[in-house]
Amino acid sequence: MSRPRRTASTPALKVLAGAGVPYTVRAYDHDPRAGVGYGQEAVAALGEDPRRVYKTLLASVDGQLTVAVVPVDHQLDLRKLARALGAKHAEMADPAAAERATGYVRGGISPLGQRTALPTVVDAGALEHPTVLVSAGRRGLDVELAPTDLVALTGASTAPLGRP
Repeated sequence: MSRPRRTASTPALKVLAGAGVPYTVRAYDHDPRAGVGYGQEAVAALGEDPRRVYKTLLASVDGQLTVAVVPVDHQLDLRKLARALGAKHAEMADPAAAERATGYVRGGISPLGQRTALPTVVDAGALEHPTVLVSAGRRGLDVELAPTDLVALTGASTAPLGRP
């Protein structure tokens, strides 16, 4: 993996460039008429294994906005997320609240470089891969990096979060 030579164009890429960790920017043409979820679109466009491509979801866990990073071929199990944080209740966050808190638009929310630092949990399955892909902060733009770097840069904990 290499660092891009051009100036970082999203907050997520700025975080990566500043951290000095290896990463690769993976761009594709986002099609708003694709008829599939943003993550599935990335999998198809990039020709990647869906177990290595992760989506960033926001939930309200006991009233606290929280980031969950799960493989695109899984659904977020809200009970597992609550349990991972020692909380009682979790529900999906309002999309407008997610966009305000992160500074990103739905379908382009990155776990990196968010406007507000939020508790983050990465699905433990990410650690089984040498690299994973997450949104780089814009629809049609992903970044490939080591899952350990993702966890370190987001201050995340890891736990099983997804269900097929």
